[in-house]
Amino acid sequence: MTTGRRTLFAAVCAVAVASLYAAQPVLAQIGTDLGVPDAHLGRIVAAGQLGYLAGLAVLVPLGDMIDRRKLISGHLLLTGVAAVLAATAARAWVLLVGLAVAGLFATVVQTTVAYAAALSTPEERGRNLGVVTSGVVVGILGARVAAGALATAWSWRSVYVVLAVLLVTLACLVLRTLPPDPRTDHAPYRQVLTSLGGLFRERLFVSRGLIAFFLFASFSTLWSGLALPLAAAPWHLDTAQIGLFGLAGLAGALGAARAGRWADAGFASAVTGGALALLATSWLAIGQTSWSLWPVVIGVVVLDFAVQAVHVSNQHLLTMTHPHHTSSAIGGYMIFYALGSALGATTTTTVFADAGWTGSSVLGAAFAACALTVWAANAHQGPGCGGPPRMEEDAGRRGFECVQKCGSRYRRRSG
Repeated sequence: MTTGRRTLFAAVCAVAVASLYAAQPVLAQIGTDLGVPDAHLGRIVAAGQLGYLAGLAVLVPLGDMIDRRKLISGHLLLTGVAAVLAATAARAWVLLVGLAVAGLFATVVQTTVAYAAALSTPEERGRNLGVVTSGVVVGILGARVAAGALATAWSWRSVYVVLAVLLVTLACLVLRTLPPDPRTDHAPYRQVLTSLGGLFRERLFVSRGLIAFFLFASFSTLWSGLALPLAAAPWHLDTAQIGLFGLAGLAGALGAARAGRWADAGFASAVTGGALALLATSWLAIGQTSWSLWPVVIGVVVLDFAVQAVHVSNQHLLTMTHPHHTSSAIGGYMIFYALGSALGATTTTTVFADAGWTGSSVLGAAFAACALTVWAANAHQGPGCGGPPRMEEDAGRRGFECVQKCGSRYRRRSG
């Protein structure tokens, strides 16, 4: 895994996930242009998220059957087509269809992460995942800043034109620069879906999925609701100023890229517990919007650092435990992510209306505490640092025993 390939993988993740979040800072412009009432603007964001959720269950498992290089390139092209449809939409329903299709194929992010894990040696897998998944955070937070700037300079349509150009360019680069998928055996789709369903009966997978559910509920509580207190008294910040808080979050998330190296050293579970404790603590600072913004900035940095560290550690454990089903493992895991994000986005605005930002901060801290509780209840699963338990595949198939020891990497042997 060269530096160039890591960078390309991260760029694919950043641009693909940006197609999901680019609409959020320009909803007002879209509503004015297409005549969408304020009460219905939420449907624009929901369309992409629903498409994304469907893609996690239906498209991501294809990565365990098809050449992932071609699959990534194809999905990027189709996401680009959907972005063009959104950019040229003259009616609201056409925009909704375009965003839903873009969300469906934006799940190329998970195929990309799984492919990066498959191309990595065990010694560098955590490091590579840390770099690649940092692209996801760059896309989520950077999309808010870039979309606002493009919409201010031209219009909201220019956001999707730029995305389409970037997506098509990346699709060509993937075919030209990435190696062909080294796998020679490809499971049938029915078997892949059965394997995906079987993951939900494994304690390690479910526990890491629940941690992700509460983790991203806390993350979404912040980023779906922070604009509300910042735009209100006493600050009255405009959209561009609020967008700058995304840079603080970006700094924190990129700072957690080293979490992958810690996971490679055998400390994935310890990193998870420590980062979740930081996540809960960060809400003490984030809740101080009534008297100072500096604690909020510090809290945002800490929160995004913690979220990225846990996310990398989770994916490292799952890809090491399921080396031959990385796409299914990542896709299933991200279903928890999508549901948690939706929960946080939905509840934070409701709580803010009743209890202000203090109430939303308590909510975010509660989600973090739930994630920490799940981790604590499952930290004894494996030997040493609390790694995954010994796991054997279904009867009649080759088994793998993944054992984690403090300060060492996983070792694999025939079942």
